[in-house]
Amino acid sequence: MFLSLIIKQVHEISPWSNIKSLNKNIRGDFLSGITVAIIALPLALAFGEISQLGPIAGIWGAIAGGIFGGLFGGCLVGVSGPTAPKAAQISAFMGFFVIGTSNQPDLVAAFSIIFLSGLILVAISFLGISRFIHFTPYPVVAGFMCGIGVIVIITQVNAFVGLEVRKDIHDVILNLDNTIQNINIHALYVSIPSLFILFAWPQIGKKVEILSKIPAPLITLIVGTMMAYAMNLNIPYIGDKMDDSSVVNIFTLYVPDLNRTIEFIGPAFALAALAVLDSLLSCKVADNMIGIRHSSDRETFGQGMANMAAGILGGVTTATATMRTVANIKFGGKTPLASIVHGLVLFAILSGLGDVVAKIPNACLAAILFKVGIDIMDYRILPVLKKIPVIDLIVFVVVLFVTVYEDLMIAIAIGIVVALLGNLNQIKHAFKWSKMHELRPILKSEIFQENKDFTSLSKLSINVLKPHGSVFFGSVEHLLKAYSNADKHQTLIIDMGSVEMVDLTGIYALEDLIKTLQKKNIEVYITQIDSKIENIFEGIGFLETIGRDHFSNDLHTIFNAIASRKD
Repeated sequence: MFLSLIIKQVHEISPWSNIKSLNKNIRGDFLSGITVAIIALPLALAFGEISQLGPIAGIWGAIAGGIFGGLFGGCLVGVSGPTAPKAAQISAFMGFFVIGTSNQPDLVAAFSIIFLSGLILVAISFLGISRFIHFTPYPVVAGFMCGIGVIVIITQVNAFVGLEVRKDIHDVILNLDNTIQNINIHALYVSIPSLFILFAWPQIGKKVEILSKIPAPLITLIVGTMMAYAMNLNIPYIGDKMDDSSVVNIFTLYVPDLNRTIEFIGPAFALAALAVLDSLLSCKVADNMIGIRHSSDRETFGQGMANMAAGILGGVTTATATMRTVANIKFGGKTPLASIVHGLVLFAILSGLGDVVAKIPNACLAAILFKVGIDIMDYRILPVLKKIPVIDLIVFVVVLFVTVYEDLMIAIAIGIVVALLGNLNQIKHAFKWSKMHELRPILKSEIFQENKDFTSLSKLSINVLKPHGSVFFGSVEHLLKAYSNADKHQTLIIDMGSVEMVDLTGIYALEDLIKTLQKKNIEVYITQIDSKIENIFEGIGFLETIGRDHFSNDLHTIFNAIASRKD
């Protein structure tokens, strides 16, 4: 029995299906891979800087993530590399690993931790527990992302004004007076125009179509570097650190120091846990866009291989990156070849353009990271904070503040515990409810049995999804799984008559499902909603998002709407 489970899991994480798909979209994947590499370059440099491992380490992380994450990962269109959460996490650890009294980072320790985190991810993939990421409450994720955004912005304040980057957010805040008094005006000549370009470029792209195809971060790098060079500004540059003997040489291999495993195992577990959360949330975004469900265990295995490679090559720890994955989809990437090409292009850039990279001003990267910090915040939840359920608001606020002032993983752990305590009654009955979620053809549904006068509907391709109990973070995965087995249909009715409670995770899961189906030209209607739940939907804007004409508690109205659309 145990042997058969091992064999099944080995088959699940095998990269063979990825390898077989590499020739299915060669032209599209090559073009997308090259474009995504151009987008990834400035971000890799910036995340390398924020990690305190150096900009070149950021590129190596992107190379390892692109090639190994693409080849072994579980999301066909996923693109891996350094991300803001993971760069911030490794930066937090760097304060504990310095060489003697020199206060210089212990790079062997850093890359050993990254390597060990990869080994842990491989072990997790064999255990088959990655899928539990789907049970993470949405307010935990939102609070975490907003917290990361705040950290990224505040930690780049010094670089933005031309000063040495502080080690952490507390150091920045405590020394804010000193920062203001010592602003390097020359750095502002680069950072402010760079930030302006990042915000203005999308609007310029709408007016000049050809410019919309050029990534804003790339334009920012070019313009910022040219300005600094033309004006001969006396400000910090990437090359200042590249010349420092304490920083990674471009082609240096790092052998993990396994003799210090006990010392490194805690941070390595934290990095691995964050990699699972960061990567699989990005994969869920991709799932919604392409309509193909990723393999969580294979994705975890792929991230394990990528982080082991990053640890050896001297790269920043990796995860599947939402921004690059979405860009890959939009530019036509359909198989892991796009991710691999992205990694190879970055390797070519690193090999041949090291001198050019050295001339990039730190203030320019700070502007890019400012924009990343602003963009990474969750603007889905921020406008409706006053209207979400109280327990969701508490979880969001707790995770946000603990992320900023303490630790990322502690924040996530506390948020999940608070969510569990706040939903004990729902969790107690979650297993029973998961077995009761129904998906039936219209003729076998309760709402049709009670309204048989609408005989014309019997000839139409209509399914009815009927959730039971609470639609919350502990049950939405079972609900979505129940729907995933649906036969082909043209219309879906979601009968909420047996739903007693919803939380933010449940609301957004329903919203995402409906949006995905609407993109596939499947009509979706919601009915039988309890008045309290309807008020929550109303406050959060759920009904506006899906379209008010798709909601009614009057079944006759819905049946008439379906019949009229099919005439």
